[in-house]
Amino acid sequence: MGRLEGKVAIITGGAGGIGKAVGKRFVAEGADVLLVDLDEAQLAAACAEIGSNKVSYFVGDVTRMEDNQAMVDTATERYGGVDTFLANAGIEGDVSPIVEYDEARFEQVMAVNVKGPFLGLKAAIPALQARGGGSVIITSSVAGVKGAAGVAPYVTSKHAVIGMMKSAAKEVAADNIRVNTVNPSPVDTRMMRSLEEGMAPGAAEQAKAAMEAGIPLGRYAQPEDIANIMLFLASDDGAFVTGSVYLADGGSVA
Repeated sequence: MGRLEGKVAIITGGAGGIGKAVGKRFVAEGADVLLVDLDEAQLAAACAEIGSNKVSYFVGDVTRMEDNQAMVDTATERYGGVDTFLANAGIEGDVSPIVEYDEARFEQVMAVNVKGPFLGLKAAIPALQARGGGSVIITSSVAGVKGAAGVAPYVTSKHAVIGMMKSAAKEVAADNIRVNTVNPSPVDTRMMRSLEEGMAPGAAEQAKAAMEAGIPLGRYAQPEDIANIMLFLASDDGAFVTGSVYLADGGSVA
C-alpha cells in the first residue's frame, strides 16, 4: 500500500519541473492529484507524462482568490476532499540590482510567490479542517535563508513565505494541520536556465558551473530529490513535523 493511499493533493505550479515530479511521486504512492498552473497545454502534457487516471488538472492563477477557491472546490468535487496542499507556484523575476529593478516586476514576484501561497492557505485550510487535518507544504528556497545579489525580490519573497508558514503552523496546529516549507538550492529546471542566462548573458554554462561549485555535493538538485522530501511531509511519516524549514540544498548553507 502506498504512503499516500486514499489521500488527495493539490499541487500549484504543477506543470513545472518540481510540481510535475511531485505529482508523479504522489500518484505512485496512491494519491489522487490535481495539478494547477496557468498553461493548459503544459498541464495536459504533465498529466500525460504521469500517465494515470489518478491525476487531472485545473487551469488557474494563484494570485486570484476565486481561482484558489475554485481549485479547492474542484479537488473536492473530483476526489472527495483535500489532504495535502502544495503551494509550489513561483517565478524567479529578473536578475537586476535593486536600483534598476522594475517596480511592476517586483509586484509580480510578490503576487505569485507570496500572495499566491497566502490565498492558497485561505482556500485550502477549511477543506483540510473538513478532513480532520492534513499537510500544507510551501516551496521556498535556499534564498529564503540567505541573501543573493541581483535577485532581491525573489529572495525577499522566499524569506516571506517562511514567516507565513510559521504563523500558519501555529494557527492550525489544533486542527491537526501541519505546515512546513521545503527550501531547495538550485534545481535542474527551466527556472535555473533563466537565472543562469540572467546572471551571465551568453555564458549560462559557466554560471551553472560556478553555482554547482558552491554546493558541497557538487551538483544541482533533481526535481525528484525535492519530491522525496515533499512525500515525507505529505505522508503520515511526517505526522509530528510542523513549523519547520526543510533545506534541500546539498549542504549549501552548512
